[in-house]
Amino acid sequence: MQNFSFFRRSLLAVTLLFFISCEPDVPRDIAADSVISAETRERVDLLLAEMTLEEKVGQMTQITLDVIGKGDDVFGSYEPFELDPEMMREAFQTYHIGSVMNSTNNRARTPEFWNEVIVELQDYVMEHHRLDIPLIYGIDMIHGASYIDGATLFPQQIGMAATWNPELVRRSGEITAYETRATGLTWTFSPVVDLGVDPRWPRHWETFGEDPYLASVLAHELIKGYEGEDNDIGSPYHIASCPKHVFGYSHTLSGRDRTPAWIPESQLREYHLPPVKAAIDAGALNVMMNSGEINGIPFHA
Repeated sequence: MQNFSFFRRSLLAVTLLFFISCEPDVPRDIAADSVISAETRERVDLLLAEMTLEEKVGQMTQITLDVIGKGDDVFGSYEPFELDPEMMREAFQTYHIGSVMNSTNNRARTPEFWNEVIVELQDYVMEHHRLDIPLIYGIDMIHGASYIDGATLFPQQIGMAATWNPELVRRSGEITAYETRATGLTWTFSPVVDLGVDPRWPRHWETFGEDPYLASVLAHELIKGYEGEDNDIGSPYHIASCPKHVFGYSHTLSGRDRTPAWIPESQLREYHLPPVKAAIDAGALNVMMNSGEINGIPFHA
C-alpha cells in the first residue's frame, strides 16, 4: 500500500506536468499546492487502476535521447540525428518508457531540432500507448538554455551566488524559461539545492555555495524565475523546475559523486534541509532524489 501510494503521487506529478504544460488557460491565481484539479486526480486513479505492473515501472523510468537514436550504441548517435524506429518500438511499446531526457551526443541543438523531435516523440507515444499517457521530457538547463544553439548562457550557480543578487538570479531563470519553452521543452532539472561543503566533490560549481541561507534564497528566486510568481507552468513563458538532489547528496564520505554519506541528523536538518524546504516552499512541483545513500539507507529505498 505504501509503494502504491508513492507511485500514485509520482504519476500525479507526471500527469500534472503534462496537463498544465499543455493547458495555457490555468488560472494564474491558483496556489501551487492546489493546481491539481479533482478531475485530474480522478483521471490518475482511473489510469492506475488500469495499468499493469510493467506499465507502472515503465512510467517511472527515464532514458536519454541517445537510447532511441540511430547509432553504434545507446551512448551516442550518428550525425545528423535520426530517431530509430526499432529502438522507439522497444522503448515505448515493449518497456512502456514514460520519460526522456537531455540531448544527443551532449550537444546544443537548434530550436527547430527540438521542436521536431518533441513533436515526433509525442505523436509516436500517443499513437501507441493504450491508455493515452503522454511522454514527459526533461533537460539539464542548469545555467541558461545550454542545450539550445544560440541561447543565452549564464555563469554556473557558484558564480551567480558570488553576486549575492537574488534579482539577477530570478531574471536568469526567466530568460532560461522563455528560451527553453520556445522549443517545446517544458521541464528543467534545476536548481541544484545541494551545498558546496566539500572541495573534493567534483560538482561543487553546480551549487550556490556552502551557506544554507544564501542557497535557500537563491533557489527560491531561480524557481520563481522558471515558473513565474504564481508557479504557472502552463504559461508559454515558463517551465517546470526540478530542485536536486534531496538531500545531502554533495556531502559524501569519499568526496566522490554518487557515493555513500554519513551525516548526523542534526547536520542534515540544520544545513542540508533548508535549501530543499525553500525550493518546495517556492512552489516546485517535483524534486530529484539523491541517488546515493545516507547513513546506510539508500534514498531510493
